Amino acid sequence: MGRLRRSRTHHAQRDVHRAARTRARTKDLDQIQLIDLDPKNRAALEAQPLDLEKPGLAQHYCVECAKYFESDHALQSHWKSKVHKRRCKALKEPAYTIEEAERAAGLGREGKRPTSTNAAMEQ
Repeated sequence: MGRLRRSRTHHAQRDVHRAARTRARTKDLDQIQLIDLDPKNRAALEAQPLDLEKPGLAQHYCVECAKYFESDHALQSHWKSKVHKRRCKALKEPAYTIEEAERAAGLGREGKRPTSTNAAMEQ
């Protein structure tokens, strides 16, 4: 009896994963919190000049999600969506600091016993 299945059954998943790795990334939450939600920057982003390269001529922009929309109706429906509401909820939490990230990685001083060289330096 011959072969029962084809040898290539991955259905081009490799190419899908490769495209996902190189896709253009959006702004991170901390970038939006620190830069875009500032009242001066927010006003400038909401009232952008006409730009032919961006969707909707850059007139319909969601600051919280850092996305451009084609029409005002699309922007209004986006504001009612779960995606936008989740992003707004995530933006209400404060951004992580460098010290918090180091503590989470185990690099902070919290919970560590002082070594003999550190004890001598502190005295």
